[in-house]
Amino acid sequence: MKPYSIELREKIVKIYEQGDTSIRKVAARFDVSKGFVQKILKQKQTTGHVQPRKQGGSLTSVLHSRTTELTQMVEKYPDSTLSEYCEYWLMNYKEAISPSMMCRELKKQNLTRKKKNNTQ
Repeated sequence: MKPYSIELREKIVKIYEQGDTSIRKVAARFDVSKGFVQKILKQKQTTGHVQPRKQGGSLTSVLHSRTTELTQMVEKYPDSTLSEYCEYWLMNYKEAISPSMMCRELKKQNLTRKKKNNTQ
């Protein structure tokens, strides 16, 4: 979805700053949400402009740049569970990691968790 135009954003701020209307009325007049009007007004107040901010993007995992450490951990403890890996990470690197985050990162880096075959 494209961001609202700068002209629309400036009109919203201008109408509200005239002081004879409420945020809800401005939102209804321009067919936008009340939250959007609040966001634009706050942005104008804090940054001085109403330019749209960068959209999207994804958050990178805390583990993303720690390939070497993950590889060493899996090599050292190939039979550990995800929970045990998370405990190890907390003890050694002082970062709390959820099992789901650990699982995703291990998959991304193609680090499989081999289990010993106890049947002989």
